[in-house]
Amino acid sequence: MKKSLQIRIKQSSTIVMGPGKADLLDAIDTYGSISAAAKHMQMSYKRAWDLVDIINKSFNEPLVVSASGGQHGGGAKLTDFGRFILLSYRNLVAKTYLNTELELNNILSNLKIPE
Repeated sequence: MKKSLQIRIKQSSTIVMGPGKADLLDAIDTYGSISAAAKHMQMSYKRAWDLVDIINKSFNEPLVVSASGGQHGGGAKLTDFGRFILLSYRNLVAKTYLNTELELNNILSNLKIPE
């Protein structure tokens, strides 16, 4: 059984940033398109677009910008603000884990193994 600590940031009932959304942003940054990022993450293109829409609508500035087809095809990329938010989230997760490692291990090591 995989045990882990996951941090999700919510606004009202909407998760605006979490491990899945952060991974999607990383994939968009790597592959340069929402379609390729979705394929890499084995999710539907519509699901990826919906997540990007939630992310972009949740912050003061868009994290992802996209361009329609054309001679060089479409594409998507993270904005500088998007990279800033993604880096801030990744740092938050890393610092949280480092500062809670003992307590987390105390809890995880005492969980029952599912039957």
